[in-house]
Amino acid sequence: MNTEAFNDDQMLSQLRADFTGHRIWRSVRWDGLLGGWVATLHDPAAGVDPTVFKDTATDLRETLVRERDRAVTKNPRTS
Repeated sequence: MNTEAFNDDQMLSQLRADFTGHRIWRSVRWDGLLGGWVATLHDPAAGVDPTVFKDTATDLRETLVRERDRAVTKNPRTS
């Protein structure tokens, strides 16, 4: 089994579990390999930006935490 792919699958599953207000997936590059990490907002209480694209799962997680904080600041009644 490809360890990197397994780790990526685990990170993807964890991101999806932790940020249910977003649809999260990996982009596919022009050559068919996996590219960046993408999150699309589905619940306005979960973020502000409609789509977030980052190079790594760690960067996407950090950005989604900030997005959640921004949503609370923007809509304090939803917290």
